[in-house]
Amino acid sequence: MFDGYDSCSEDTSSSSSSEESEEEVAPLPSNLPIIKNNGQVYTYPDGKSGMATCEMCGMVGVRDAFYSKTKRFCSVSCSRSYSSNSKKASILARLQVTGKPPTKKAKVLQKQPLVAKLAAYAQYQATLQNQAKTKAAVSMEGFSWGNYINSNSFTAAPVTCFKHAPMGTCWGDISENVRVEVPNTDCSLPTKVFWIAGIVKLAGYNALLRYEGFENDPGLDFWCNVCGSDIHPVGWCAASGKPLVPPRTIQHKYTNWKAFLVKRLTGAKTLPPDFSQKVSESMQYPFKPCMRVEVVDKRHLCRTRVAVVESVIGGRLRLVYEESEDRTDDFWCHMHSPLIHHIGWSRSIGHRFKRSDITKKQDGHFDTPPHLFAKVKEVDQSGEWFKEGMKLEAIDPLNLSTICVATIRKVLADGFLMIGIDGSEAADGSDWFCYHATSPSIFPVGFCEINMIELTPPRGYTKLPFKWFDYLRETGSIAAPVKLFNKDVPNHGFRVGMKLEAVDLMEPRLICVATVTRIIHRLLRIHFDGWEEEYDQWVDCESPDLYPVGWCQLTGYQLQPPASQSSRESQSGSSKQKKKAKSQQYKGHKKMTTLQLKEELIDGEDYNFLQGASDQESNGSASFYIKQEP
Repeated sequence: MFDGYDSCSEDTSSSSSSEESEEEVAPLPSNLPIIKNNGQVYTYPDGKSGMATCEMCGMVGVRDAFYSKTKRFCSVSCSRSYSSNSKKASILARLQVTGKPPTKKAKVLQKQPLVAKLAAYAQYQATLQNQAKTKAAVSMEGFSWGNYINSNSFTAAPVTCFKHAPMGTCWGDISENVRVEVPNTDCSLPTKVFWIAGIVKLAGYNALLRYEGFENDPGLDFWCNVCGSDIHPVGWCAASGKPLVPPRTIQHKYTNWKAFLVKRLTGAKTLPPDFSQKVSESMQYPFKPCMRVEVVDKRHLCRTRVAVVESVIGGRLRLVYEESEDRTDDFWCHMHSPLIHHIGWSRSIGHRFKRSDITKKQDGHFDTPPHLFAKVKEVDQSGEWFKEGMKLEAIDPLNLSTICVATIRKVLADGFLMIGIDGSEAADGSDWFCYHATSPSIFPVGFCEINMIELTPPRGYTKLPFKWFDYLRETGSIAAPVKLFNKDVPNHGFRVGMKLEAVDLMEPRLICVATVTRIIHRLLRIHFDGWEEEYDQWVDCESPDLYPVGWCQLTGYQLQPPASQSSRESQSGSSKQKKKAKSQQYKGHKKMTTLQLKEELIDGEDYNFLQGASDQESNGSASFYIKQEP
């Protein structure tokens, strides 16, 4: 195991990292303020007037020379390639994510006059400069989970709380004091060398590491993603012929480093030898681009539409509605989300469905196999069951911070229910939403009262404080039987105050820094750091929209920092826009957005009634309560 250390004095050859070289082009003369071509005037070099960027290959050219009326593509081939989804994302998206310039040259530019090529190159250079500035700004001002946790002494939810996330079911005994081999950054050798470090603190996937030999000195502590490619089990260097070199700061502290390591590592734990293989396997996803699914219509929650998988990131799907001509009408959700179903699901259960104007599948598109979707518990609807008109309490999909008085509007097949929020329903039922009978997002009458949660009464209801007994009598309604609701509460492991990364379900493409602020049985209240409490969300403990700290870094997804930091650094930035958008969404339930629901594979026993439970006590066996009044 320590052969790697013996080799450190022998392997000192330099291995400089090779960088991709690009062909240098002579700079354009500065005396070309404008360009005339075909009677048109084009600005130079920013190209804001009369220039266009191909959404397939990314090349810039004269707009009039581009293909189609929309001028979105530089050639017929690019247009067809984009339509057939031969690439997972357009070049514009690649520029935003990676900052790398395009490599494919558009054929149309080879046919343009020299002056047009010069204009294209000028725009290309300006784009690169802007990208460089943006990248530099992000690297300086970017959010760091490590600094955030260290400076505030936060605790992150453990990876084992997230069964749907990579390594969620096979995290094992990874904990503090586990030893790993990592690159030694405190070294003057020209080649990449390694040293052994111990985990001082865990925060989701991220670990605070301390090099062996520093004892209680945190001077060179650093954060690293445990699932990253630079972390290895002890013994990896010896097996791979990599050198182990002590950090320069302490290299003279011991004369016999091999004896020191033997003493320190005897009886210590390290990563399993197949850890990296397990990480790789856990990040393989069955959903692929071009698969067709049925997904909730974000503008009319009562129905579903056909959508096509555009990309898959960490198990999250970017779905583009099939009728979207410019492929911008999209919807984000996890592959285990209860919002997506196989083709034909709506018809099989009697759910509303928006028929597509597209008469046949596009080339390369195919229906997703039904077995890939999350399964729901089979229920027996032949005996006592939910009926239309029954009252209950439900999380409002248009305002996820509230639990509202609701009514069952329609009973579908296979245990699915259409539910409406009392006092806020559209006359045509277009805002009804679908929950499964076992969904943890619906509750029996009285749930909020016994668990000290504010229940939102029907809009316009003036007899306050709201009393269920009076309301049922006034409306001539009955409460849905308590025994029909989901009563299973797993030992999920969440605690109040834990940090995590959570999807903003009102804008599901965003994943934000968040905190668990309340726990009621299996129900979690998620607060987005830096935002007001009105933007909180009630989410199930097994929701696929919750992720461990470090998930975004591991998968390459963009993490939204706390709003307070964003507002301080950029008052006119994305946080302001997000806040404005959210405000519009929450006001009056006018904007149709997304639906938060979860259907679980659950089995349970009879209800036990408990009058009151603290947030910490409720992380155990289920206990619902319905208040009985004369």
